[in-house]
Amino acid sequence: MLEQCWRELRAGAADEKFDVNLCGVTFIDGAGKILLKAIHSEGGQLIAEGCLNQAIVKEITSETKTRIGEKRGRGPGFFFYIVFFGLLVGAEPGFAQTASGSSVSPETVKLTLEQSVALALKQNTTAQIAILQVAQANQDKNIARAALLPDANLQVADSLHRQNLETGLGATIPGFPQHIGPFQVFNAGIGFGGPIFDLTLWKRYQAARELAGAQQATSYSTREQVILLVVSQYIGSLRAVANVTASRSRVELAQALYDQAADLQKEGVGTGIDTLRANVELQNEKQLLIRAENDRDSSVFILSRLLNLDPRQKIELADSLSFLDTPQPEMEPSIDMALGARQEWKSLEQQIKAAQHDKQASQAERLPAFRVDGNWDYQGTRLNNGIPVYTYQAGFNMPLFTGGRIHAEVAKADLQLKVLQEQKADLRNSIALDVKTALLNLESARSEVQVANLGVQLAKEEVDQARDRFKAGVANNIEVIQAQDALARANDNQIAALYRFNQARADYARGIGQMEKVYAK
Repeated sequence: MLEQCWRELRAGAADEKFDVNLCGVTFIDGAGKILLKAIHSEGGQLIAEGCLNQAIVKEITSETKTRIGEKRGRGPGFFFYIVFFGLLVGAEPGFAQTASGSSVSPETVKLTLEQSVALALKQNTTAQIAILQVAQANQDKNIARAALLPDANLQVADSLHRQNLETGLGATIPGFPQHIGPFQVFNAGIGFGGPIFDLTLWKRYQAARELAGAQQATSYSTREQVILLVVSQYIGSLRAVANVTASRSRVELAQALYDQAADLQKEGVGTGIDTLRANVELQNEKQLLIRAENDRDSSVFILSRLLNLDPRQKIELADSLSFLDTPQPEMEPSIDMALGARQEWKSLEQQIKAAQHDKQASQAERLPAFRVDGNWDYQGTRLNNGIPVYTYQAGFNMPLFTGGRIHAEVAKADLQLKVLQEQKADLRNSIALDVKTALLNLESARSEVQVANLGVQLAKEEVDQARDRFKAGVANNIEVIQAQDALARANDNQIAALYRFNQARADYARGIGQMEKVYAK
């Protein structure tokens, strides 16, 4: 249907140039990519955002050599954009279908850590909800500000009146009718009003403004937390990939040792038990490989979920576990940096200011408030015989007795302020603990990486020596099996050490409030 729509538009406007806006599209499968290639080759300009769609569009445009027309058409182009967007977004779930009816699987996309973080900040549901909550807080601030500003309204009314004189006077007057009317009253005018002095409204607005700032800081904190989750999951997925690579290497080694044992048995040098041991070890390594591949796929699925990608989109990790040795940060400067940069701390400080304003607002209710109101109307019994009428008034209001309400509001605000102060003291200790723990883990993981690298090197040498001894017939393959186990442990230790080091770096960046600065470049 989409291809047919494109052909019809091209047939009706062969010299026109069309814009295809893909900014609202989150997934392009294989069939869609083929169609986009055809559209671009015939003059369609592809517009995309996001690293996935931009990569696909870049690939399409780099393959296409034909450029047609420079005249831009807006009528048919706009119509095609609407149809194209609607078909892509409103399509039935499932893979795209080719002309022959066979399904086309989505292409695998390689993502770096930096690209994953960028996608998460743009598409992760938690991050987007935090942005919406900031918008809500800003609107609450605007509502509080509106109470300080004057308001005006237009009033138009046309009514018919009939009144009972007896009910108005409380008695019957001889010679006078029981009622007057009916008569028409037309009224049109403007009413207005506004506070002149109301300290309570001003303090409420200040509290709302601080809460909006606190929500903004909370949104930044949420972004940092989302980045930490994505980085941790990405690093965990890299660990799972490294485990698969190490498992495959061990399977290849076990297969080679099994072949060696079988050859020695055929030559009459080895024994059947040696071959059997080698085969058992081979099967064990194959089983571990299956488990490692399953763990890798599960970890990548979770990463895809955090990035809020299309469930059908396959991804691969473009980075690998690495060791980037950096100087060990000092504890006291790190804690000071954390208290100055952590968004949770800033949010809580602004919440405390908002609570202080709320308390002051409750106290200010005891003070007098001044207000002006009025209206100007055109009034008459008909539309064409009215005269201007108006009312202007200034009001003064001061509570004398409120039944203890103001005292209760002040006490409640004071209790809320004390709760926030306790939370602030707890948060200070929590931030310090985060920084101390991250620094401890960072230093420990750095030493673990160095020891693990040496362990892998020694384990490989042990396997080579045991293999040579077994081949020379001076030992059975028990030494070889033990050396294999030692190498497996050394590989696992090395992968785990690299994982803990990279995770400790991420935890430290989160601890000092620099997560987005370090990973969202």
